[in-house]
Amino acid sequence: MVPADVASGPVWPGHPFPLGATLDQGGVNFAVYAEHATRVAVVLFDTAYDPEPSATLELTERTGPVWHGYVPGVGVGRRYGLRVDGPWAPGEGHRFNPHKVLLDPYAKAMGRPYRWHPSLMGSITGPRGEVRDERDSAAHAPLGAVVDDAFDWQGVARPGVAWEDTVLYEAHVRGLTMQHPDVPEELRGTFLGLVHPAVIEHLRGLGITTVSLLPVTPVVDEPRLLDLGLSNYWGYHPIGYFAPEPRYSSNGPVTAVSDFKTMVRELHRAGLEVLVDVVYNHTGEGDQRGPTLSFRGLDNAAYYKLSPRDRRVYIDYTGTGNTLDPGNPYVLQLITDSLRYWVTEMGVDGFRFDLASALARELYDVDMLSGFFKVIQQDPVLSRVKLIAEPWDVGPGGYQVGNFPWHWLEWNGRYRDAVRGYWRGDPGRAAELATRVTGSSDLYGRQGRRPWASVNFVTAHDGFTLHDLVAYAHKHNHANGEANRDGSDFDLSSNAGVEGPSDVGAVVRRRAARKRGLLATLLLSQGVPMLLGGDELSRTQRGNNNAYCQDNEISWFDWRIDADAEAFLTFTRALVAFRRAHPVFRRRSFLTGSERPNGRRDVRWWHRDGRPMEAADWHADAPAFGMLLDGAALDELAADGTPRRDDTFLLWFHGSQGGAVVMPPEPSGGGWRLVLDTEAGRIDEAGWGAVVHSGAKQRLVPHGLTVWRGIERSGSAQGAATAAPGVD
Repeated sequence: MVPADVASGPVWPGHPFPLGATLDQGGVNFAVYAEHATRVAVVLFDTAYDPEPSATLELTERTGPVWHGYVPGVGVGRRYGLRVDGPWAPGEGHRFNPHKVLLDPYAKAMGRPYRWHPSLMGSITGPRGEVRDERDSAAHAPLGAVVDDAFDWQGVARPGVAWEDTVLYEAHVRGLTMQHPDVPEELRGTFLGLVHPAVIEHLRGLGITTVSLLPVTPVVDEPRLLDLGLSNYWGYHPIGYFAPEPRYSSNGPVTAVSDFKTMVRELHRAGLEVLVDVVYNHTGEGDQRGPTLSFRGLDNAAYYKLSPRDRRVYIDYTGTGNTLDPGNPYVLQLITDSLRYWVTEMGVDGFRFDLASALARELYDVDMLSGFFKVIQQDPVLSRVKLIAEPWDVGPGGYQVGNFPWHWLEWNGRYRDAVRGYWRGDPGRAAELATRVTGSSDLYGRQGRRPWASVNFVTAHDGFTLHDLVAYAHKHNHANGEANRDGSDFDLSSNAGVEGPSDVGAVVRRRAARKRGLLATLLLSQGVPMLLGGDELSRTQRGNNNAYCQDNEISWFDWRIDADAEAFLTFTRALVAFRRAHPVFRRRSFLTGSERPNGRRDVRWWHRDGRPMEAADWHADAPAFGMLLDGAALDELAADGTPRRDDTFLLWFHGSQGGAVVMPPEPSGGGWRLVLDTEAGRIDEAGWGAVVHSGAKQRLVPHGLTVWRGIERSGSAQGAATAAPGVD
């Protein structure tokens, strides 16, 4: 409890830095950026249920644009908010409203979670146009809480997985465990539930190295969704950038901080890295019709990009109603301060940036030389963690795949589309597939970038699951309440002739083989593979390709799997292990196809007629082609300085419906032994079946990928081959 004299005693001058509520042994220093404000006050609440504050403390000190004061006696757990006054002039971009209690953007814990109430609206539209809403929001506004950052990490070190060894696993904190039978009910859907021994065992057994979590910061549920009995499940509608989302806490909102740190520590103990999805492109306050929760009331004209033609209106590069303005140095500071906090205090290993192109818009156009990238590059903390961009936004010129700075990785949307299209059987996809599986050097083979600049994925949270990708030709999003208008209409999916669930044996087998072909392509491609969590369990969303609002069985993992799903899980584990065992599939440098002095080539492309591929072959319809990877031509050193060597492998891709007859090249000194077959669903390092030699005809099944090992480790193909377009 705060002493009774806090309300009447003086607020000491305090300091303008650091921003937020900073605890020491005697009290708390509050510092708030509000450049255009005329008054800033801290309001203290005794509990989260109080309808009004127990104290209102004016911050009378102002240094530059920062209001500050030190309040003695305030301790850990104290709930607080802000009241900020200033001009009400929407036409000039100012929307100050002292009737609204605001969440501190630097709050490190939520003292009262967001819950919708009409009093949270900052304005109303009436006969005289837009006017300030004077209903007091104190009883309903989200609040911050004072925290102590101390935590016992027990000496557990970060795993520090090299990029070339990384296998990402994208998952939702809540969805992963809500239906896990071994996780205690009180821990399901929480940070602590994610590190239950049964979950850790599953993740380690799968072989992934890095858990990439959907947003973990506080989220705003849109009133429209609440009216439909839904919520913003994915979390891409943030209202804070430091605090963990309280709904993932095991015991109240304030404990979410220690719960999150415990989750990170235990994942690190298991050898698993933790990345978090961050959403700095917009906030959950929406457009001018949205609530006033934090940024809008603190300094609307400073935090948001506003239309130069009408400053009542927000520029929207995100499709959510507003766009944060990283051209403002204090917004940029908010972003970098929070990123450093998540690394240094919360223990995370890196970030995936949602709609990252919006962060490069200092003014209006995307600029890869913007201040945001410069600050990240020179920062001694942030320049050393894993940084992944979603390289697009919805504004003009927002699609920037391949254009981010060298130390960034990118979600490669062109990889996704090429792989999906090829395995669906679309004609003319072979050339691009060859470019994508070899690391997309056409996109990333400059500025000193490496193959791991490409984050390869076939499925992600946004879109169909892998199971649904082969079971539905059309989206089925009616549960979202938007008459099936939401979600992408460009999924490159297929259904094997039946829409949705089927018990027809031929349909089930064809779908299963296609799933294995898609997954095998992903894990055997150069670059960093990303698995969508639950795909290994054959998770379905019932054809919903935009389940952002489905906090229910549509999105939650179903751990009760049948024999077919168990077989696919076994195949997935074996496939990840196969990649890990063979560095030829996770090279540190791009494949070139050029001949070494010893006559070897790191990659050769083989025509099904038993000859090297020529340039014209790639422009013809080539549904079946071979890729030969020479393990003796790695020309790379391991981390300990020893040469990297591997077996030689021949991969046959056959993405069409008809059969195909192929003839393999000859590895020196022997033939080929089958080690992976997506049609049979089998992976065996020892190989099986008869040895196949050069010139022997083989029949490939439709929509299948097979991998053959050269019998001798030093084997290589004879004769020259032309590299696929895009492979330098």
